Amino acid sequence: MIENRNVNIITDADGKKLVLINDIRFKAKARDDWNIVEEYLKEYIGKFYEIEETSDKIYISSDFPDEYASSESRIALKGAVAKAKANAAQALPELIRIATNPKHEENRKAKHKADAAYGWYRYEIRFALPVYDDKTGNIARYNVYSASMLVRHANDDRKYLYDILAIKKETSSPLE
Repeated sequence: MIENRNVNIITDADGKKLVLINDIRFKAKARDDWNIVEEYLKEYIGKFYEIEETSDKIYISSDFPDEYASSESRIALKGAVAKAKANAAQALPELIRIATNPKHEENRKAKHKADAAYGWYRYEIRFALPVYDDKTGNIARYNVYSASMLVRHANDDRKYLYDILAIKKETSSPLE
């Protein structure tokens, strides 16, 4: 399933990288849709990907799929932003590769003392999703989104992808 992805890394007019996701695979309108996203994410467990800017290796642990699909922040998402998060799941390797601007944070909750012993990192990521023309069914344009990739720094000194948060549609011109 992971191999059949239609995803590319491109550079926009401002010289910033973004991940172009060419298929809308997940609708994210019902809980069943999120169960499918969670099952899809399980295929990444045990893999790691490297951030180009920092050479940090980011691992995918067994708790990631549930956090991504069932977190409080995900449940609060509605409409296009929920659909954007669901479809970003197909581009995790590329999103990790283009992550930039890491910012370290200490633990805020006692429950994370064990799983994020050395705190958290937030990286900036960007991706684009197609918008289809209702009449022709062809891609009319791409909506561009920015987000934060949340990574926990565990007591084994590895960094693990935890979630993608703060997804916002960029108001600049969409990609044509």
